[in-house]
Amino acid sequence: MAEWSLVVPRRDITASRGLHVFGSPRVPGVLDYAGHDFPPSAELPWRVTPLGAITMILDFAAPARTLPLSPVLGLRDRPLLVSQAGPAKGITVALTPPAAHALFGVPLRLLANATVSATDLLGRDAVLLAEQLASAPDWTARFALLDGFLLPRVRSGPALARPVHAAWHRLASAPVRVDAVAAEIGWSRQHLTVRFREQIGLSPRTVGRIARLHRAVSRLPAARSWAELALNCGYADQSHLNRDFRSLTGCTLTEYVSESQWQPR
Repeated sequence: MAEWSLVVPRRDITASRGLHVFGSPRVPGVLDYAGHDFPPSAELPWRVTPLGAITMILDFAAPARTLPLSPVLGLRDRPLLVSQAGPAKGITVALTPPAAHALFGVPLRLLANATVSATDLLGRDAVLLAEQLASAPDWTARFALLDGFLLPRVRSGPALARPVHAAWHRLASAPVRVDAVAAEIGWSRQHLTVRFREQIGLSPRTVGRIARLHRAVSRLPAARSWAELALNCGYADQSHLNRDFRSLTGCTLTEYVSESQWQPR
């Protein structure tokens, strides 16, 4: 699983025997394609945690679930519990905030902690795209179709304000104080927070917390201890890591390690 994603399934998810196929997008700001093809199954619960990306799931065969058809999930600062049953086939597209802002053409505050249908944002184009993807002969062809659909729209769509884009990049790339980022771009912290929240959807501080969480998860396999992991990822101590992890994901670090079948790739 790519580093943008942190999905915590229950153990019974492993019995679904589904298929995941990953693709590498050729579109700036599009992080990953993840195709899935799951057979009919009993109801399965998922806990979707705050991500460093906006995700769009294009459904070919939609399961019965507590999300709209072909949902778009904005940036979140809390976990989302999802339940689904039945066969499911589609592609998940992971978008950076700049790419999502360009593609959807709306302030991302409208998507924060929300889930909407791709049709509400892209109109009939989303329906036609899903139909084309469903009829494509294989996953390689589907990923190429996505590149062709997304590239002109991301290139020509509205850009984030340059200071907001610069602030997002700094906060997502490495541990840094919001005050320092504000000083770098020449804004007050308050002005940065207002503009950032409008265009990105969450506050600068929250985006930094989520980025730190994902750095910690990506380093879990190599960590010799959680105390060392906390120190290397910018937490004050292990207790700070544990509190922040539970606050953002809704589960403890121990639960994540024991229940999650997903690992960064």
